Amino acid sequence: MFGVLRRSGGVTGTASVADGDALQGLKPTHAPERPQMTAQPALYLGIDTGGTYTDAVLWTEAGGERGTVLAKAKALTTRHDLAVGISGAVDAVLAEAGSAPASIKLVSMSTTLATNALVEGQGGRVALVMIGFSPTDLERDGLRAALGSDPVVFAPGGHDVHGKPQPLDLAALEAALPELAASVSGFAVCAYFATRNPAHELAALELIREKTGLPVTASHELSAKLGGPRRALTTLLNARLISMIDRLVAATEGFLEARGIAAPLMVVRGDGALVSAAFARARPIETILSGPAASLVGARHMTGLDDAMVSDIGGTTTDVAVLDRGRPRLDPEGATVGGYRTMVEAVAMRTFGLGGDSEVALEPGALDPELLLGPRRLLPLSLAGMAHGAAVRGPLERQLRAPNPGRLDGRFAVRTGVPDRLAAGLTPPEAKLYEAIGMVPLPLDMLLTSTAQGATVNRLVARGLIHIAGFTPSDAAHVLGRQANWDAATARLGAELFIRRRDGRGHAIAPSPEAFCERVLTALTRQSAELILETAFAEDGLDGAATVAHALVQRAVDGKAGIARLSVALDRPVIGLGASAPLHYGGLPPLIGNRCIVPDDTDVANALGAVVGQVRVSAEALVSQPVEGIFRLSAGEHLRDFRDEEEALAAAEARIRETVAGRAQNAGTDAAEIAVTREMKTSVVEGQRMFIEARLVAVATGRPRIAA
Repeated sequence: MFGVLRRSGGVTGTASVADGDALQGLKPTHAPERPQMTAQPALYLGIDTGGTYTDAVLWTEAGGERGTVLAKAKALTTRHDLAVGISGAVDAVLAEAGSAPASIKLVSMSTTLATNALVEGQGGRVALVMIGFSPTDLERDGLRAALGSDPVVFAPGGHDVHGKPQPLDLAALEAALPELAASVSGFAVCAYFATRNPAHELAALELIREKTGLPVTASHELSAKLGGPRRALTTLLNARLISMIDRLVAATEGFLEARGIAAPLMVVRGDGALVSAAFARARPIETILSGPAASLVGARHMTGLDDAMVSDIGGTTTDVAVLDRGRPRLDPEGATVGGYRTMVEAVAMRTFGLGGDSEVALEPGALDPELLLGPRRLLPLSLAGMAHGAAVRGPLERQLRAPNPGRLDGRFAVRTGVPDRLAAGLTPPEAKLYEAIGMVPLPLDMLLTSTAQGATVNRLVARGLIHIAGFTPSDAAHVLGRQANWDAATARLGAELFIRRRDGRGHAIAPSPEAFCERVLTALTRQSAELILETAFAEDGLDGAATVAHALVQRAVDGKAGIARLSVALDRPVIGLGASAPLHYGGLPPLIGNRCIVPDDTDVANALGAVVGQVRVSAEALVSQPVEGIFRLSAGEHLRDFRDEEEALAAAEARIRETVAGRAQNAGTDAAEIAVTREMKTSVVEGQRMFIEARLVAVATGRPRIAA
């Protein structure tokens, strides 16, 4: 395809699919002509569980500077039982490489499940416990919007900036627990200035666990930063994700045990570092942007490029980030996903709701309506048709025979297959509709009897309980023969239904299904270019969305002729990642003014990045001066006063070195290097130095431990 360069960067294997070849998905993709290793070295298994596919890669450090990919495979992600998709991909790479499971010494995985859940507004129903806060605090940092209809309990208590407690009263919480235990899947606890003294969070945590046995997240466990409402938001999102990440880890561990793979299991964190599975289970919020972070590590590893834009297109999202001097840029303010600014340190990744499975819709009320893609992910009709056959094709054919197009044509509802306990807390209308939906797609024109039920369906989607099936760019690719892993006949029925719609003048929106599908794929490439440019403008300190929408930039991207010639170009190439990158990114170069490099193993970049990274954990302490002459050390649950500044600083450094060493062990490395930095705040008053506070941060890094 025009403008796409392929570069292996030292990783051997065949190129990803392009120029109309079938993207392999149902059966595992195989990379023939992998080098045969004479002596079996230690093998590393990388897994990436995405919204649509689960990828696996078998890698070894032998065979060159960047090691060797021995085998790779893809299988459909099975949300009802994640182990099915994992086993499909992993069994395929083991078979292709001819390797014994016992030769695998490390397993590491990345995932976009948490990211997708936040982008799509999904997650379990949780109760938020606010200690020392008032209801007005919910209005800050998007906390009320994130809370939605989930319950919140307020309790007196909390601490001041120096860790001095206010009276704690958990009576209201204790009274609410019996009812909450039956209607939520977990709890999030945030206390005022808990980062300076977490005692009240710990008291609430102990009470909740004793009375309910449900998972509880305390805010001081996730962040040492000030800013209560944003810390509460981060804690709330963490609690929502626990069941999802727990299911993923449990499914992976169960599969590994069944196959006799006795190797440590690691998970990629949002900053690209590796942590143990147990660490990730307790702090799933740190896995947001896990997949994108792994893709950055993989992109750098495969291409050797130090400076590049990286754009990773999946089924649900497109993730765009910047590589500078060989390292991904980190977001110092915390990751923003799904419109929420969290306190999670992660790559400075901009996540957009655009992917191969994005919803295709028409701009409402326009004379010449534009095609709208995303941000919601749909179950592609071609995939639904492959899995359910006549149950999907029959209703589509019936709708095509109708004299006029219907508002709900081409749309189906189907359960995701999550455990029934995650449906706790449904309203009667939600429960009734959920009961009517099964594991076989049901056409919406037969399911919904009123317009109001559309909102009910959307709430069930937001809870992660059901999928909506409909027409997507993946279906368009099937109609055009550029993708052939699902059912093209069902996709064509969806396209035929779509072109029955009319624009504002009463004309058909396309003369044929093929013309419509070309328009869909062109729109996806064009929108991808805009997202890449938006990220570049934002990294340059501009309002990215407003800048890329400006008429001058639009003219430059479109290459429109005029008296004034306009152009826009990136200062670095784009690395295109994702199984569909060769299909969708072929037309990028003229739109972005630079090259687009698609590595050979682009389709498993996340899985490869998962096994070539390092463990990285941190711990921090604060030394403050509540009264003159007293230096108070605050490090997690540890509080201690000193009368000498240097003694307090030395004790703080010793404390965080011990803490970070323990965290590094728990995170999965036995050989961590520890570096400590100090940030001192002082002032000079009448020629005398005055100590204000000191912040100490210890960072431990090391390669993960491998099986003996």
